[in-house]
Amino acid sequence: MTAEALFARWRDRIESQLDAALPSPADTPQRLHQAMRYSVLGGGKRMRPLLVYAAGQLFGAPLDKLDAAAMAVELIHAYSLVHDDLPAMDDDALRRGKPTTHIAFDEATAILAGDALQTRAFGLLADAPLPAALRVACLQTLAHASGAAGMCGGQALDIDATGQQQSLAALTRMHALKTGALIRAAVRMGALCGDAPEPVLAQLDGFADALGLAFQVRDDILDVEASSEQLGKTAGKDQAQDKSTFPALLGMDGAKAQLRELSARMQQALAGYHEEADALRALATLAVERDH
Repeated sequence: MTAEALFARWRDRIESQLDAALPSPADTPQRLHQAMRYSVLGGGKRMRPLLVYAAGQLFGAPLDKLDAAAMAVELIHAYSLVHDDLPAMDDDALRRGKPTTHIAFDEATAILAGDALQTRAFGLLADAPLPAALRVACLQTLAHASGAAGMCGGQALDIDATGQQQSLAALTRMHALKTGALIRAAVRMGALCGDAPEPVLAQLDGFADALGLAFQVRDDILDVEASSEQLGKTAGKDQAQDKSTFPALLGMDGAKAQLRELSARMQQALAGYHEEADALRALATLAVERDH
Protein backbone atom coordinates (compact mmCIF):
# COMPACT_ATOMS: atom_id res chain seq x y z
CA MET A 1 0.00 0.00 0.00
CA THR A 2 1.31 3.46 -0.89
CA ALA A 3 1.76 6.07 1.81
CA GLU A 4 -1.04 8.15 0.25
CA ALA A 5 -3.47 5.22 0.42
CA LEU A 6 -2.43 4.46 3.99
CA PHE A 7 -2.90 8.07 5.08
CA ALA A 8 -6.31 8.21 3.38
CA ARG A 9 -7.36 5.12 5.35
CA TRP A 10 -6.00 6.57 8.58
CA ARG A 11 -7.72 9.93 7.94
CA ASP A 12 -11.04 8.14 7.50
CA ARG A 13 -10.45 6.47 10.86
CA ILE A 14 -9.48 9.78 12.45
CA GLU A 15 -12.67 11.48 11.24
CA SER A 16 -14.80 8.64 12.53
CA GLN A 17 -13.01 8.57 15.89
CA LEU A 18 -13.23 12.34 16.31
CA ASP A 19 -16.93 12.30 15.48
CA ALA A 20 -17.50 9.66 18.14
CA ALA A 21 -15.35 11.50 20.69
CA LEU A 22 -17.31 14.76 20.47
CA PRO A 23 -20.70 15.40 22.10
CA SER A 24 -23.87 15.28 20.01
CA PRO A 25 -24.94 18.66 18.61
CA ALA A 26 -28.49 17.79 19.70
CA ASP A 27 -27.53 17.58 23.38
CA THR A 28 -27.62 20.55 25.74
CA PRO A 29 -25.75 22.91 25.69
CA GLN A 30 -26.33 22.69 21.94
CA ARG A 31 -24.46 25.83 20.88
CA LEU A 32 -21.31 24.79 22.72
CA HIS A 33 -21.44 21.27 21.29
CA GLN A 34 -22.04 22.61 17.80
CA ALA A 35 -19.06 24.95 18.12
CA MET A 36 -16.83 22.12 19.34
CA ARG A 37 -17.76 19.98 16.35
CA TYR A 38 -17.43 22.91 13.94
CA SER A 39 -13.91 23.56 15.23
CA VAL A 40 -12.72 19.97 14.82
CA LEU A 41 -14.56 18.16 12.04
CA GLY A 42 -14.45 18.48 8.28
CA GLY A 43 -10.99 19.88 7.68
CA GLY A 44 -7.32 19.91 8.58
CA LYS A 45 -4.30 17.91 7.55
CA ARG A 46 -4.51 15.68 10.68
CA MET A 47 -0.73 15.65 10.82
CA ARG A 48 -0.55 15.05 14.57
CA PRO A 49 -2.84 11.99 14.77
CA LEU A 50 -1.15 10.63 11.64
CA LEU A 51 2.17 10.92 13.48
CA VAL A 52 0.76 8.97 16.43
CA TYR A 53 -0.30 6.15 14.10
CA ALA A 54 2.97 6.22 12.15
CA ALA A 55 5.15 6.15 15.28
CA GLY A 56 3.03 3.34 16.71
CA GLN A 57 3.36 1.39 13.47
CA LEU A 58 7.12 1.60 13.83
CA PHE A 59 6.81 -0.67 16.87
CA GLY A 60 3.86 -2.77 15.79
CA ALA A 61 1.20 -1.12 17.97
CA PRO A 62 -2.36 -1.84 16.79
CA LEU A 63 -4.48 1.15 15.80
CA ASP A 64 -7.01 0.66 18.59
CA LYS A 65 -4.19 1.07 21.11
CA LEU A 66 -3.24 4.37 19.45
CA ASP A 67 -6.68 5.91 18.93
CA ALA A 68 -7.01 7.74 22.25
CA ALA A 69 -3.60 9.43 21.95
CA ALA A 70 -4.24 10.32 18.31
CA MET A 71 -7.61 11.91 19.07
CA ALA A 72 -6.34 13.67 22.19
CA VAL A 73 -3.48 15.43 20.44
CA GLU A 74 -5.77 16.54 17.61
CA LEU A 75 -8.31 17.97 20.06
CA ILE A 76 -5.54 19.93 21.79
CA HIS A 77 -4.41 21.22 18.40
CA ALA A 78 -7.99 22.19 17.46
CA TYR A 79 -8.52 24.06 20.74
CA SER A 80 -5.26 25.94 20.22
CA LEU A 81 -6.43 27.10 16.78
CA VAL A 82 -9.78 28.29 18.13
CA HIS A 83 -8.04 30.40 20.77
CA ASP A 84 -5.23 31.50 18.44
CA ASP A 85 -7.80 32.98 16.04
CA LEU A 86 -9.53 35.08 18.72
CA PRO A 87 -9.43 38.90 18.50
CA ALA A 88 -7.17 39.06 21.57
CA MET A 89 -4.64 36.74 19.88
CA ASP A 90 -4.10 36.62 16.09
CA ASP A 91 -7.55 38.08 15.29
CA ASP A 92 -8.19 35.94 12.22
CA ALA A 93 -11.46 35.43 10.37
CA LEU A 94 -10.54 32.41 8.21
CA ARG A 95 -9.43 28.90 9.19
CA ARG A 96 -9.44 25.77 7.01
CA GLY A 97 -11.27 27.68 4.31
CA LYS A 98 -14.23 28.69 6.48
CA PRO A 99 -15.03 31.36 9.08
CA THR A 100 -13.17 30.93 12.35
CA THR A 101 -15.17 29.68 15.32
CA HIS A 102 -15.65 33.08 16.96
CA ILE A 103 -16.96 34.44 13.64
CA ALA A 104 -19.26 31.49 12.98
CA PHE A 105 -20.60 31.55 16.56
CA ASP A 106 -19.41 34.28 18.92
CA GLU A 107 -16.33 35.05 20.97
CA ALA A 108 -17.59 33.67 24.28
CA THR A 109 -18.73 30.42 22.68
CA ALA A 110 -15.37 30.06 20.94
CA ILE A 111 -13.51 30.45 24.23
CA LEU A 112 -15.71 27.83 25.88
CA ALA A 113 -15.41 25.50 22.90
CA GLY A 114 -11.62 25.65 23.15
CA ASP A 115 -11.75 25.03 26.89
CA ALA A 116 -14.07 22.05 26.42
CA LEU A 117 -11.94 20.54 23.65
CA GLN A 118 -8.88 20.73 25.88
CA THR A 119 -10.55 18.94 28.77
CA ARG A 120 -12.09 16.37 26.42
CA ALA A 121 -8.59 15.54 25.16
CA PHE A 122 -7.36 14.65 28.63
CA GLY A 123 -10.57 12.82 29.42
CA LEU A 124 -10.09 10.60 26.38
CA LEU A 125 -6.62 9.62 27.55
CA ALA A 126 -7.68 9.14 31.16
CA ASP A 127 -10.49 6.81 30.11
CA ALA A 128 -8.54 4.96 27.41
CA PRO A 129 -8.54 1.13 27.60
CA LEU A 130 -4.78 1.05 28.19
CA PRO A 131 -2.57 -0.09 31.07
CA ALA A 132 -2.56 2.50 33.84
CA ALA A 133 1.16 3.23 33.53
CA LEU A 134 0.79 3.88 29.79
CA ARG A 135 -2.19 6.16 30.34
CA VAL A 136 -0.21 8.20 32.87
CA ALA A 137 2.81 8.39 30.55
CA CYS A 138 0.64 9.68 27.70
CA LEU A 139 -1.13 12.15 29.98
CA GLN A 140 2.22 13.46 31.23
CA THR A 141 3.52 13.78 27.68
CA LEU A 142 0.50 15.67 26.39
CA ALA A 143 0.19 17.90 29.47
CA HIS A 144 3.84 18.94 29.28
CA ALA A 145 3.55 19.67 25.56
CA SER A 146 0.35 21.70 25.95
CA GLY A 147 1.14 24.04 28.82
CA ALA A 148 3.57 26.80 29.74
CA ALA A 149 6.54 24.52 28.99
CA GLY A 150 5.17 23.82 25.52
CA MET A 151 2.48 25.18 23.24
CA CYS A 152 1.04 27.85 25.55
CA GLY A 153 4.52 29.07 26.41
CA GLY A 154 5.34 29.35 22.73
CA GLN A 155 2.15 31.30 22.08
CA ALA A 156 3.05 33.69 24.91
CA LEU A 157 6.49 34.25 23.39
CA ASP A 158 4.84 34.86 20.01
CA ILE A 159 2.57 37.55 21.49
CA ASP A 160 5.50 39.20 23.27
CA ALA A 161 7.53 39.24 20.06
CA THR A 162 4.88 40.82 17.82
CA GLY A 163 6.28 44.00 16.33
CA GLN A 164 9.83 43.18 17.43
CA GLN A 165 12.77 41.76 15.55
CA GLN A 166 13.68 38.36 17.00
CA SER A 167 17.01 36.61 16.69
CA LEU A 168 17.09 33.32 14.81
CA ALA A 169 17.71 31.50 18.11
CA ALA A 170 14.70 33.17 19.77
CA LEU A 171 12.46 32.45 16.77
CA THR A 172 13.57 28.82 16.72
CA ARG A 173 12.93 28.40 20.46
CA MET A 174 9.51 30.01 20.19
CA HIS A 175 8.39 27.65 17.43
CA ALA A 176 9.94 24.63 19.15
CA LEU A 177 7.36 25.32 21.87
CA LYS A 178 4.41 26.72 19.90
CA THR A 179 4.44 24.22 17.02
CA GLY A 180 7.05 21.61 17.81
CA ALA A 181 5.93 20.53 21.28
CA LEU A 182 2.66 18.93 20.14
CA ILE A 183 4.35 17.27 17.17
CA ARG A 184 6.96 15.83 19.51
CA ALA A 185 4.20 14.65 21.87
CA ALA A 186 2.37 12.94 19.01
CA VAL A 187 5.44 10.95 17.98
CA ARG A 188 6.34 10.11 21.58
CA MET A 189 2.84 8.93 22.51
CA GLY A 190 2.74 6.66 19.46
CA ALA A 191 6.10 5.20 20.39
CA LEU A 192 5.06 4.81 24.03
CA CYS A 193 2.02 2.81 22.91
CA GLY A 194 4.43 0.57 21.02
CA ASP A 195 6.53 0.01 24.17
CA ALA A 196 9.57 1.74 22.69
CA PRO A 197 12.59 1.83 25.07
CA GLU A 198 13.92 5.12 26.40
CA PRO A 199 16.97 5.39 24.07
CA VAL A 200 14.64 5.01 21.08
CA LEU A 201 12.25 7.61 22.51
CA ALA A 202 15.13 10.07 22.73
CA GLN A 203 16.10 9.35 19.11
CA LEU A 204 12.52 9.92 17.96
CA ASP A 205 12.40 13.16 19.94
CA GLY A 206 15.21 14.36 17.68
CA PHE A 207 13.24 13.36 14.60
CA ALA A 208 10.14 15.12 15.91
CA ASP A 209 12.06 18.28 16.86
CA ALA A 210 13.33 18.56 13.28
CA LEU A 211 9.86 17.84 11.92
CA GLY A 212 8.21 20.50 14.09
CA LEU A 213 10.71 23.13 12.99
CA ALA A 214 10.43 22.08 9.34
CA PHE A 215 6.66 22.34 9.56
CA GLN A 216 6.96 25.93 10.79
CA VAL A 217 9.61 26.95 8.25
CA ARG A 218 7.33 25.63 5.49
CA ASP A 219 4.39 27.52 7.04
CA ASP A 220 6.41 30.74 6.94
CA ILE A 221 7.35 30.15 3.30
CA LEU A 222 3.75 29.43 2.34
CA ASP A 223 2.55 32.56 4.15
CA VAL A 224 4.61 34.50 1.59
CA GLU A 225 4.19 32.39 -1.53
CA ALA A 226 0.65 30.96 -1.29
CA SER A 227 -2.77 32.58 -1.54
CA SER A 228 -5.48 32.60 1.12
CA GLU A 229 -7.48 30.21 -1.05
CA GLN A 230 -4.58 27.75 -1.16
CA LEU A 231 -3.91 28.01 2.56
CA GLY A 232 -7.50 28.03 3.80
CA LYS A 233 -6.46 30.89 6.10
CA THR A 234 -5.40 34.49 5.66
CA ALA A 235 -2.13 34.72 3.73
CA GLY A 236 0.41 37.41 4.59
CA LYS A 237 -0.66 37.69 8.23
CA ASP A 238 2.89 37.44 9.59
CA GLN A 239 4.09 40.38 7.55
CA ALA A 240 0.93 42.39 8.29
CA GLN A 241 1.45 41.87 12.03
CA ASP A 242 5.19 42.61 11.76
CA LYS A 243 6.22 39.19 13.06
CA SER A 244 9.66 37.67 12.68
CA THR A 245 9.70 34.68 10.32
CA PHE A 246 12.33 32.39 8.89
CA PRO A 247 12.16 33.98 5.40
CA ALA A 248 12.39 37.44 6.97
CA LEU A 249 15.51 36.51 8.95
CA LEU A 250 17.20 34.16 6.47
CA GLY A 251 15.79 35.31 3.14
CA MET A 252 13.64 32.98 1.07
CA ASP A 253 16.64 31.05 -0.26
CA GLY A 254 18.02 30.68 3.26
CA ALA A 255 14.70 29.45 4.62
CA LYS A 256 14.44 26.85 1.85
CA ALA A 257 18.03 25.76 2.53
CA GLN A 258 17.14 25.30 6.20
CA LEU A 259 14.14 23.23 5.16
CA ARG A 260 16.41 20.93 3.15
CA GLU A 261 18.80 20.58 6.10
CA LEU A 262 15.94 19.68 8.44
CA SER A 263 14.66 17.14 5.91
CA ALA A 264 18.06 15.48 5.80
CA ARG A 265 18.16 15.42 9.61
CA MET A 266 14.79 13.68 9.77
CA GLN A 267 15.74 11.05 7.25
CA GLN A 268 19.00 10.41 9.10
CA ALA A 269 17.12 9.89 12.38
CA LEU A 270 15.19 7.08 10.71
CA ALA A 271 18.13 5.57 8.84
CA GLY A 272 18.32 2.52 11.10
CA TYR A 273 14.77 1.41 10.31
CA HIS A 274 13.37 -0.39 7.28
CA GLU A 275 9.87 -0.32 5.79
CA GLU A 276 8.28 -0.07 9.24
CA ALA A 277 9.39 3.60 9.27
CA ASP A 278 8.08 4.41 5.78
CA ALA A 279 4.97 6.15 7.14
CA LEU A 280 7.10 8.45 9.30
CA ARG A 281 9.41 9.13 6.34
CA ALA A 282 6.43 9.99 4.16
CA LEU A 283 5.03 12.38 6.77
CA ALA A 284 8.42 14.07 7.02
CA THR A 285 8.40 14.55 3.25
CA LEU A 286 4.83 15.81 3.36
CA ALA A 287 5.74 18.41 5.98
CA VAL A 288 8.48 19.95 3.85
CA GLU A 289 6.77 19.68 0.45
CA ARG A 290 3.14 20.55 1.25
CA ASP A 291 1.51 23.43 -0.63
CA HIS A 292 -1.07 24.43 1.97
